[in-house]
Amino acid sequence: MEAKRRRQALMEILCSSSEPLTGSALAKELGVSRQIIVGDIAILRAAGAEVYATPQGYLLPKIQKNTPFVARFACVHDREKLGRELAIIIDNGGKVLDVIVEHTIYGEIKANLMLTNRRELREFLDKLDKGAEPLSAVTGGAHLHTVEASSQNVLDTIEAELKAEGILLN
Repeated sequence: MEAKRRRQALMEILCSSSEPLTGSALAKELGVSRQIIVGDIAILRAAGAEVYATPQGYLLPKIQKNTPFVARFACVHDREKLGRELAIIIDNGGKVLDVIVEHTIYGEIKANLMLTNRRELREFLDKLDKGAEPLSAVTGGAHLHTVEASSQNVLDTIEAELKAEGILLN
């Protein structure tokens, strides 16, 4: 398959998917290597496509008409409280869209998380347990999370629980 046609097929697959797709799954479907998919994603992004790379795989952002409530929470904690922080958010009905840190040299660094349930949280924490460091490690634990929810009440509950846990940055 010609590269241009393959990238078009890749976008069509991502558009039709409601869940993240791994590079390996996309490679298998298109009959190429995972490295080819990574390169294709980079080319698509350079051309202006908004493709998220999450711990669960690649996806295109979807506009959520039923979840217009978004908040950014400034947090600080050590690695031991990371799982508790994310569990508070998802257990109360929030979706953790990303994590953002302010690096002294590089400025804002953002990573898409797209965590919505305990299974995804467990998979994320398992990856960290295999030797990866959380992005907040470069800032001494200080970071932001963008959270999407179905109501302002959900966001208020999340904020209250993060504050009670001593995780919100004052």
